[in-house]
Amino acid sequence: MAQDSHDAVREGKKLRRSFGWLAFLGALLVVAGIVGLIYTGLATLTSMLLFGWLLLIGGVVGLLHAIESRGTSYFWLAVVVAALNIAAGLVVIRHPEGTAEALTMFAALLFLTGGVFRLVGSVVVRGPQFGWTLVQGAFGILLGLFVLFDWPDSSRYVLGVFFSLALLFDGLGLIAIGVGGRRIVSMVTPPAPPTPPKPSEEDQEQSNN
Repeated sequence: MAQDSHDAVREGKKLRRSFGWLAFLGALLVVAGIVGLIYTGLATLTSMLLFGWLLLIGGVVGLLHAIESRGTSYFWLAVVVAALNIAAGLVVIRHPEGTAEALTMFAALLFLTGGVFRLVGSVVVRGPQFGWTLVQGAFGILLGLFVLFDWPDSSRYVLGVFFSLALLFDGLGLIAIGVGGRRIVSMVTPPAPPTPPKPSEEDQEQSNN
């Protein structure tokens, strides 16, 4: 019974330590998100470089996997996809600013299209979420127009803001999971069993006699 209690306490400490590291990682992401919101240009450049390296590494891994599976029916398709990823990664790494401009234009058109569809759909359907859908559509259109009218200058901060907000909210989520997990583990972990007191010198002499 005592051994089981010791094992439960040990496992509880491991879980609390793991959740603590999770909360620490979340704090780092929150700090990175705040820094990115302050220096949006640097955040945009960083996000483009990360995107390029992910494409490049993914393309290399896909090419190696295609080579290992040569002789199969999808060999050439895997080679083409891997080559496209490698080429796209190299282009993004060598021209991060041009890539940011292209992606910002794509994001603006996406906001405009989604906003128009939501706005028209809310007016036509008039469902129970009519007001909320109408507000979402109008906000998407305004955001798309704002980014589009300020293009290409908007490419210096739009992607950086989105990237930093993603880091910030992911970090807050990890902090919530880490802190909440530590509390739950502390609630369900039994208290450590009391350690027996060490015998004094007089007790040791009496036991020897």
